[in-house]
Amino acid sequence: MAFQLSGTKLLFALAGVGCAAALTGAVVSSHKEPAQAPVFDPAPNPYADGIYANGIIESDQAHASNVNVYPEVSGTVTQVPVHAGQTVKRGDPLVQIDDRVQRATTEQLEAQAKAASAMLEELRAQPRPETLVVAQAQLVAAEATAKSAHDTYEKQQHAYDLDPHAVSRDTLDTSRNSSLVADANRVTAQRQLELTRAGAWEYDIRNQQALVQSLEKAAQSARVLLSKYTLRAPADGTLLSVNVNGGAYVSPQGVYNTYTQATNDPLIVFGSSPQTLNVRCYVDEILIPRMNAPGAIKAQMFVRGTKTSVPLEFVRLEPYVSPKISLSDQRQERVDVRVLPVIFRFKASDSQRVFPGQLVDVYIGR
Repeated sequence: MAFQLSGTKLLFALAGVGCAAALTGAVVSSHKEPAQAPVFDPAPNPYADGIYANGIIESDQAHASNVNVYPEVSGTVTQVPVHAGQTVKRGDPLVQIDDRVQRATTEQLEAQAKAASAMLEELRAQPRPETLVVAQAQLVAAEATAKSAHDTYEKQQHAYDLDPHAVSRDTLDTSRNSSLVADANRVTAQRQLELTRAGAWEYDIRNQQALVQSLEKAAQSARVLLSKYTLRAPADGTLLSVNVNGGAYVSPQGVYNTYTQATNDPLIVFGSSPQTLNVRCYVDEILIPRMNAPGAIKAQMFVRGTKTSVPLEFVRLEPYVSPKISLSDQRQERVDVRVLPVIFRFKASDSQRVFPGQLVDVYIGR
């Protein structure tokens, strides 16, 4: 009986503890923490019925946005004489790739082209005076030999006619044959002199001309390829990013990025002069009909984290509505929203310090 009474008290005690815990939990859960203040005030709409759009700052380009510089050849970088933020002129060297093999190949082809050109000049300059003198001397010698052999034969023939026993028939035949051979040598020397005077054959000259042109084209192609081992600034502007160091291996696909492990980063991101910058906005397709005509479009930009408002100058719109993409990276996913790119311009001095690639808020007035 005493044991049953003790168990009943224990049950009542546990029930009381449970009720207390439930009440405590209800009180705690009903308590609401005050909302934290925003990190920065949201951009106010300066127009009565303005259209909002996300924007990204980019360099002022006539077409597209920034210029990504990739090499057209592969190799190891030997020198990077520039740094990010540097202002360069058109043609300034940006990156030097090891070109020793290509330089040697170019010099070899140039030497071959020069040798072929010298051979062509030699053919055109024929006959060589010294060669002509030798051919003339050979003809004189052949004529003298032929005359001597002919005179000897006539003397022996005359002696044989007077007395057949004075000269043997065999000696007479040998003398006659020697005269004929000497006369043939004279004719050969005459033909050789004519050939020497005629100079190089026209077909030999044409063949050599074609060889010279072929080697010169090969050397020219090698020189052009050699020039591609030095990446140069495509125009006057500013280097927004330099993603390569000496010793790195690069290819037309780009350079390996240690942090993102991407293998297709550009070596250089090139932008225009920093005096003016562009803002690229993407307007939702359902808001396009609410926009003014291009000549009447006005807008203001708000730099996030500040209270800075910058008036924007309309530049152009790109009349192709495309699927919405992330403004800060490449395409990540397709969504059911399509947008119209609208480009504005502003002077960098009109705003706080901003950089290409920075996201901003834009309101387009109606």
